[in-house]
Amino acid sequence: MALFEMKWLRRLVRRNTNPIPEHRAELWKRRLSIGYAILAWQAFGFVCYMVYTGRNDWAKHHGLKTDEELALSPAQQFAKHLRVEGSGKIIRFSGFNKVDEVPFDASEVKRVNE
Repeated sequence: MALFEMKWLRRLVRRNTNPIPEHRAELWKRRLSIGYAILAWQAFGFVCYMVYTGRNDWAKHHGLKTDEELALSPAQQFAKHLRVEGSGKIIRFSGFNKVDEVPFDASEVKRVNE
């Protein structure tokens, strides 16, 4: 955590608050960790339920993606989102094997051949 230390915030809190007894701090730390575990378990269950019911692509389910966007491969969608200029190649790998190589041109994005 040394990268994200905010020493000014630590000094401000220590200067303007009273120390908490250790046993009380440990009790609240335990309570918060149990609450976090329950919340994380519920979020995991919700994600599993959404995948099971076929709603894992929430943008598609709510109609926020157009048919043109759905026809593009993820690499083409990402390149379009980043507004890549010019032309290049999108190479698809499966493991260590090259599966597909599609030319990419920013002016005209081709549909996926599936």
